[in-house]
Amino acid sequence: MPAKKKIPRRKIIYPTEGTCCSDISFELVGGKLHNVKFTGGCHGNTQGLSRMLEGCDPQEAHKRLKGIRCGDKPTSCPDQLARAIEAHRCR
Repeated sequence: MPAKKKIPRRKIIYPTEGTCCSDISFELVGGKLHNVKFTGGCHGNTQGLSRMLEGCDPQEAHKRLKGIRCGDKPTSCPDQLARAIEAHRCR
């Protein structure tokens, strides 16, 4: 019986700046986003965003989330996730 191929897995914790959430954690499993979690922030919104991104391609998530602002702030929780994806070369 052939050995099972190990799927690449990487956990990332990104400290945010300028948002209500203090950090974002997520896993890259086989090149897809999994277990996206925001510490703090608007719970309903971040929980919804996390569920929508489950299994998503990081490049697609980056493209959709980059530049979203929260009120008068120059960034947002979704934008911070896009920055985390960019900073960790996930795209």
